[in-house]
Formats: sequence, structure tokens, C-alpha cells
Amino acid sequence: MKNSNTKYLIWLWAILLGPVLCIFLVLTLVGLEAFGPLPDVHELVNPKNNLATIVYSGDMKIIGKYYSENRVNVDFKDLDKDIVEALIATEDARFYEHSGVDVKALGRSVFGVFTGGKGGGSTITQQLAKMMFPREKLSKPALIVRKFKEWIIATRLEKYYTKEEILALYLNKFDFLNLAVGIKSAAQIYFNRNQDSLKIEQAAMLVGMAKNPSFFNPIRFEERTQLRRNVVLSQMVKYGYLEKSKYDSLKVLPLGLNFHPEDHNEGLATYFREYLRDNFLNNWCKNHINPNTGKPYNIYKDGLKIFTTIDSRMQLYAEEAVNEHMADLQKLFSKECLNKRNAPFAWNVSKQEIENMMYASMKRSDRYRLLKEAGMNEFQILGTFKKPAKMKVYSLKGEIDTVLTPYDSIKYYKSFLQTGFMAMEPQTGYIKAWVGGINHKHFKYDHVKVSKRQVGSTFKPFVYALAIQEGLSPCHQVPNVKTCITGEDGKDWCPENSDGPNDKNVGKMITLKRALALSINYITAWVIKQYGPRAVVDLCHRLGITSEIPEVPSICLGTPDISVFEMVGATATFVNKGTYIQPTFITRIEDQNGKVLEEFIPNTDEVFSEEKAYAMVQLMRGVVDGGTGTRLRTRYKLYNPIAGKTGTTQKNADGWFMGLTPELVAGVWVGGEDRSIHFNSMVEGQGASMALPIWGKFFNKVYADKSLKVSQGEFPKPAVYDPNLDMDCSKLDDNIMEEPVEENEFD
Repeated sequence: MKNSNTKYLIWLWAILLGPVLCIFLVLTLVGLEAFGPLPDVHELVNPKNNLATIVYSGDMKIIGKYYSENRVNVDFKDLDKDIVEALIATEDARFYEHSGVDVKALGRSVFGVFTGGKGGGSTITQQLAKMMFPREKLSKPALIVRKFKEWIIATRLEKYYTKEEILALYLNKFDFLNLAVGIKSAAQIYFNRNQDSLKIEQAAMLVGMAKNPSFFNPIRFEERTQLRRNVVLSQMVKYGYLEKSKYDSLKVLPLGLNFHPEDHNEGLATYFREYLRDNFLNNWCKNHINPNTGKPYNIYKDGLKIFTTIDSRMQLYAEEAVNEHMADLQKLFSKECLNKRNAPFAWNVSKQEIENMMYASMKRSDRYRLLKEAGMNEFQILGTFKKPAKMKVYSLKGEIDTVLTPYDSIKYYKSFLQTGFMAMEPQTGYIKAWVGGINHKHFKYDHVKVSKRQVGSTFKPFVYALAIQEGLSPCHQVPNVKTCITGEDGKDWCPENSDGPNDKNVGKMITLKRALALSINYITAWVIKQYGPRAVVDLCHRLGITSEIPEVPSICLGTPDISVFEMVGATATFVNKGTYIQPTFITRIEDQNGKVLEEFIPNTDEVFSEEKAYAMVQLMRGVVDGGTGTRLRTRYKLYNPIAGKTGTTQKNADGWFMGLTPELVAGVWVGGEDRSIHFNSMVEGQGASMALPIWGKFFNKVYADKSLKVSQGEFPKPAVYDPNLDMDCSKLDDNIMEEPVEENEFD
């Protein structure tokens, strides 16, 4: 009997202790890596995360990211209290009591695995282990081993991290869908808020997604996500984080989404961000080694911090100004195209010229490139451009669904006028706003730095600057008569004024200041004849213009192709006391830990004396005070000191305006994709109509924002100054006819 009882006791203890001993044995074997390697301590303390590179504006706003995963890590101290409490109440109420594995929940978890149920009972630390070291689809035995591995990983995480760090790691790692990896991205994308200022119901919604983000996706399943959010709120009531009365009022609220999906085609400064990525950062990364990997930095994974000079407020105002004016201008152009032969091309463009332009555009397209790579010959490829297809196309009212042939879609997109705008602080070279086009999604080409177009009369100040540098004063008088210059080929070049035989000022003596204000070609040709094209080209190069400028007399009227970027930088020299400062768009780059990897200081060159630079400013003020830029006064009510220059190229193909104030210089270009796309009339097609309004709208917005503290004061006068360079020339020009004021073309 005694032996029988002993036998039963042995069996009883075996039944009771057997599973425990088995679990202990398996855990020991797993810990000894008998079933495969476990992450080492280094991996636990330094988990491998793909961190987004963040682009900051000069006023410390995030204006963009580059990423393979849209993740930006935050510390526990930067987490909203409600999101921490919601997470603990819903996912792991005993979080602060266990050491990675909740023994009470252990039975439920193991039982669920063996029975094919959902299991349950995983702690936040265990869930973090799953996210840090994801598991594949496994058989049940392999799943059991994997579960044991996660327990060990969880206990090791608890050893090397504090509870607060584990919570931060969890929230930084979780994928909230819709390109929102981590709580910071999720808060911004779903609610347009920082993660430290979420409302309690917003925090509850994001925590609710942790159960199954695909099932509780608020963009697709708003009602079920709201129910899940309320479950989280009820859990907060259960564990004392929320009062019942407040829960009753919160549970009836809608989700209140403010969905801001992050995309390289959306947000502020899209053209700038793409130029920064493609033309600058990619090259920088290739030449800088990440000491943690031994490889070049990766802008999509290494969490770099890029600090730019862009001011988020000015950038917004620039984009608003562009959108407002270009919408109105496009309506005028589209109306003109309705009755124009060959629209959107000029009426006098031949069919063969149009076919050549269309063929060139087709060859530049992604469709052509991809079909060529697929092995199709040119005849087959061009045939596909004539087959109708469903597509979304850009319009002023947003994207529209339509059916077009790819050929017709290219022609349709050519009907939109384009623009480039840049604003810069002349004393520092810091670029404050950069708008490279009308819509980055549909028109990728950047018209600030990449595009180069004929600059027309905006080039004339460089010619006049040479005259001022050589000793002439703004009040120096020149006869307004035709000037001919013999070229190296022996032929005479004799440009006409835009008014031609109708110019009532022909034969009169005109000051340089008035000649520039009225953009008179005869006087400009006279100036370049005195000093030669070579001297003008050399001066332009010192002013930072790197584009090719041929050494021919016609450059004085603006024949060179130059970018907005170069023109703004060069013109700003006049405001910066004669010192050219290289336009700068980035101040420093830091690694993910805040270590400065490189700082950027712009190059400078003293081109003019301070007094000669001031004289040029006074010379250009005539353009706004009584020349081709007067509508800044009359229409835009900008009465502060402004110097400027309009520009229009032949047949209105390009419209320009360069404007200078003491603290901000900006330039605008407007035109068609091809030079044969333009207004017929000078009234709509001149720079004062196409480009200047963007400048005026932008500065009105800037001055209205007092937080920017942009001065409307006078241009500072040099301490030592020749009064002859600042004379009132008006009396010398009393006999000059000023109306109508129109931009001069070049020949």
C-alpha cells in the first residue's frame, strides 16, 4: 500500500513538475543556442533600425524626409503621457511589475500555442522582441522554440534597458501603416501633431492600432477603428488612468483625422528637397564614410539630420504667391490658345518644328526609356505613343481622369506655363525660399537651379555695373541713338529699341539711371561698346555666374541662358556692399546622435567697392520708381525702397523680374517648356506681367508676417561716399517721354 502511495506521489509530482522541468530544460538549451543563435548583447543595446534622414528648415521645422522606413526616434521624455498610459492599460497592465515575461500570463500563452488558439499574454517587452527580431511562418514545434527565444530576448531587453526606454523603443519601432513607422511619424501623418501633444482620444486610436494595424486602419476602416479606440479608453478607465465621466464624453467623438500622408511630391519645398537629395546629398554620402558600418552614409537608413537655410514661412508664402499668380496667368494663356493655330505653340511655328519638339520630348520620357530597355525598336515605341490610354492628368482644379494618347498628353502638358522663384538673404547667402515649378508631381524639372533660360534685360545691370565700376555715375548722360558694333566676323551688330521708329526719345540725351529704368537698348549697346564683351563676361563670372556666356556684343541685351539661382546670387552682390556671397541652402549635417559631420560656409569675393555697389542699387531703384517695374508701387502698394529689373526675351518666350530690398533679394522666371510656347501680346508676355506679380505677392505676404522681422527701411548708405553717385538725375531727364513703359526685346 505504501509503495503504491509512493508510486502515485511520484506520478503526481512528475505530472506537476514535468512541464516546468521541460520548459526549464528547453529554455536552458535555447539560452545555450542549441536551437540556433540568439542576438548578442551588442544587437540588443544597439538595435538595427532604418532611420529616416530629416530635413529641417532654418526655423527648425521638419520640411522633408528621405527614408526606406519613415521612422524618426524620440526619447521617452518626448512622449505624450496619454499614449504611454493607454499602451500600458491596453497591452500590459503589469508592465512595471514583471521582468519581461508575465508569469501569470505564461499559461495562457503556452496553452494558446498548443491548442491552436490565439494565445495571448505577451508583454510589451515580448512584443518589442517580436518587432526587433521578426519571426517567419513556422511549424508549431518551431513556433514553440521561437516563443522561448522571445522570452529570453525579452528578459535580456529588461536587463539592458529601463522600462521607459523599452516603451520608447516599442513606440519608435511599431509600424502604424501609411508610411508611418514610429509614433512621431504616426502622430504627424494621422493628426498633423507632434507626438508630445496628442489629445487623449488620438493617443487611444494609435494604441488601438497595435492589436492589428491592417484590421484597424483608420483610413480604410474608420468605424471599427473608432470602436477599438473606445476599448482602449475603457481600459484606461479600468486601470485608473481616465475618469469614467470623461470616457463617456470621449467615446462619442469621431476619430478627427487630419491625414497628412508624407510623399516627396507633397508638403513644402518639393523642388528644393528633390534637388537637395538628388544633386547634393547623394554625392555627399558617396564621399563620407559612416564609422558604424564602414560604408558610405545612406540617406535612407542612417538617420542623418540636414539643416537647411529655407524659412518655412517664407517658403509657404512663395508657394502661395506662385500658385495664385500662375493660376490666373494660365487661364489667360489657355484662353489665348483656344483661337491659336498650332496651340500651345506659336502660330508661326511650322509643323516640322512641332514634330521635332514632340519627338525630342517623347525620347526624354520614362515611357520611351522603359520600352527601349524592354527591347522594343523605335518604330514600335513611337507607335505606342499614338494609342489611347486611361490616365490621370494635372489641371488647375486638381487631377482629372481622362483618356488620351501619350502623344497628346505630352502636348497637353506643354500647354502649361512654368516658373522658378528664389529668395535669398544677401548678407549671408542663405536661400529662404525655392519654388522650382507649378506642381512637382506632374512637372519634375526644377526651374531654379537646373533650368537655364535667356535672361533678357535682367542682364543689363551687369553691363551698367561695369560702367559704374569704371567711373561713370548713374547721372552720366548718353545720346539715345543707334549704336553699331563690329564683330570679329566683320559684320555690324546694330540693335533696335523695342519701340523702333515709334520711340519718341530717340536722339535725346538720357542718363544711365533713366536708360536702365526704361530698358533702352541703344544705351546698353553704347555701354558694352565702351568696355567690350570680355570685360562683361569676366565681371559676370566674379558675380558667381558659371553658365557659359559667349564673348559677343549681343550678351548686353540678355542672350545668355542663366539659372534663377545664379541671377539671384549675382544681383544680391549689389545689396551686400559689393561682396559676392555664394547662395547657400545648407548649414550643417549631423548624424543620428547629433554629432556634426560637416558645416558649410559660403565662398565670397569682393567684386565692387561699397560705394559703387550702392550706386548700382540707386541705379536699379529707378526701374521700380519710374520704369518697367512701377506696378510694384501702383498695383501691389509696395512703397518701401526697392531696386529691380524686368526682363523679356524675344517673342515673350521668357519673362523675368529681379527685385532687391535691404534684407531680401528674390528673382522670378516665367515661360513655357519650349521657347515657341508664349503669349502673342507684349501686354501679357512681358516680364512685368508674367514674373513681377509673383515677386509682389510674395513680399506683401512677407511684410504682413511681423514674426519674420523683414525690414522695409532704406538701403544703408556707405560711410564714405561720393555724392555724384547718389545724385537726383530727374532734372536731367525732364524731356524724356516715359509712357507707355514696356519692356524692350533684344534682337
